Amino acid sequence: MALFIAICDDEKKIGAELESVLLDTLNKRNSEWDIDIYFTGEELCEKMENGMNYDLIFLDIEFANNNINGIEVGRRIREAHGNHAVSIVYISWERKYAMELFESRPFDFLIKPLDEEKIKAVINRYLSVTGLTSQNFTYKIGHNIHTVQIKEIVYVQSDNRKLMLHLSDGRKEEFYGILKEVYEKQLQKFDFLLIHASYAVNYDYIEVAKYSEMTLIDGKGNLPISKPRRAETRELYCAIMEKRRG
Repeated sequence: MALFIAICDDEKKIGAELESVLLDTLNKRNSEWDIDIYFTGEELCEKMENGMNYDLIFLDIEFANNNINGIEVGRRIREAHGNHAVSIVYISWERKYAMELFESRPFDFLIKPLDEEKIKAVINRYLSVTGLTSQNFTYKIGHNIHTVQIKEIVYVQSDNRKLMLHLSDGRKEEFYGILKEVYEKQLQKFDFLLIHASYAVNYDYIEVAKYSEMTLIDGKGNLPISKPRRAETRELYCAIMEKRRG
């Protein structure tokens, strides 16, 4: 399933550095992710009040132009929002806050300047503790987050900004998104082929790969391969085939 992360720090350089390390680590772990960045604690609290939920928050303690500090933001998340599930990693230039953070039950505490290896250790430990895997496809309908196992997806179809999942049991799930972005972020690493501006197909459901179309197994239909993507599709299909054999 996807990991929803928030970074809340008024130092833009720190936020960008943290995001870069997180992206590198999560991509190497083949994890789906979604990262939002905030520069004030009030902004983060407001977003969560409007229904956004995060799995992991990297929260600065000292804000130069904030009415509340990170410790108070953590308290609000736990108490006012009643959110006891989210893991909070506090960030500070000082070590003196350790006892104040106790009641907010931090997942970890990072000291600035941030150490890349310590950031990686935190995210890897979080993934290990929570048992998050990369075998689920995640999508949003309104404020609700839905998941489906990658192996159940036969193909994804695009119609303007609406996407439809065609599942192995015949079900169809609709949500809004951009096919190319979904393909690059969640599907490509699981051997899906983007054969058309409107279709991304799961290699496991291809029975015959033809020049201009893919025939799917079990009579699930044929999907066209657009002219601009024919050469690339054939190369990728053969590469996947060789990878599976090897």
